Amino acid sequence: MNEPTESRKQRAARRAGEFPPAPEPLPVAVPDSHTHLDITVAEAGVPLFGSGAPDEAAATVDTAATSAVAGAAVNAVAATGALAAVDPLAAADAVAAADSGLVTDPVDAIVRVAAAAGVDRLVQVGVDVESSRWGARLAARHPAVLATVALHPNEAPRLADLDAALREIEALAALDEVRGIGETGMDFFRTGEDGRAVQEESFRAHIAIAKRYGKTLVIHDRDAHADVLRILDDEGAPDTVVLHCFSGDAGFAAECVRRGYLLSFAGTVTFASAHALRAAAAVTPPEQLLVETDAPYLTPTPYRGRPNASYLIPLTVRSLAATTGVDLATLCGHLSANGERAFGPWL
Repeated sequence: MNEPTESRKQRAARRAGEFPPAPEPLPVAVPDSHTHLDITVAEAGVPLFGSGAPDEAAATVDTAATSAVAGAAVNAVAATGALAAVDPLAAADAVAAADSGLVTDPVDAIVRVAAAAGVDRLVQVGVDVESSRWGARLAARHPAVLATVALHPNEAPRLADLDAALREIEALAALDEVRGIGETGMDFFRTGEDGRAVQEESFRAHIAIAKRYGKTLVIHDRDAHADVLRILDDEGAPDTVVLHCFSGDAGFAAECVRRGYLLSFAGTVTFASAHALRAAAAVTPPEQLLVETDAPYLTPTPYRGRPNASYLIPLTVRSLAATTGVDLATLCGHLSANGERAFGPWL
């Protein structure tokens, strides 16, 4: 989770559920390596396409039917009476009662829309004990979703009992549907110097958990590149490491590539100002690339500031293809294989 600094208008638009239209689907299906379905549903509902959907997408995605399904999910969320606190898993019965069973829950609507766009696998990422439990439960029952579990680096300094929370994360790490430990790492943007020692303690503990259970380590790194590498080198990295929402330049990318890490790019790589990010993507071999939404944040151009969801991944993938010079279908094949290598088979 890399929540941006937003204006009041942007926050209002995201919470209002003003999702962009569906892009043209990808020629080869890819995974979304990092998303937050719980936050997407709680803050923005589910994707509802407007009348501006491209003709190419309309040929594949039945927008009227999708809107009906999504509308059913929205009704279910509204029926709970508390958007900000809703648990989408508990909304299934309300959907069936209110809308004749068009969809089992809001998450199903998001997954269905994503699959139509060529994003058929999702990684639900934990940021605290509660969201990690939620993700593990979801992944246990949903074939298109796998989970990661962790304490976000900004969460760790706020905990009254870090050790107890880490024990909860370790218990979840043993589950088969949990394929990664993250997002963990270091964040010097939102946490000041007084919280960095606890962040580092938590990060080192997560590295140890990932190694004990043979799980992929999913790293949140914001303004902390050198320290992230220092700690990984000190501890010895797990077999598979993913730099979530990669935010470094070409030099940092080269250091990560040399260590064998996977670099996951979000919608930020499409931003006009993101020259350094595109340079980083250009020096990353296709065998070490992943793509993600970090939804509901980091919506790709041209919809920056509106809510994000997995069905918008094609915009980011096409940007990466242009940046790297790799044929779109070939790049999609790499992204799919890399996702399976990092997180194992979904189905």
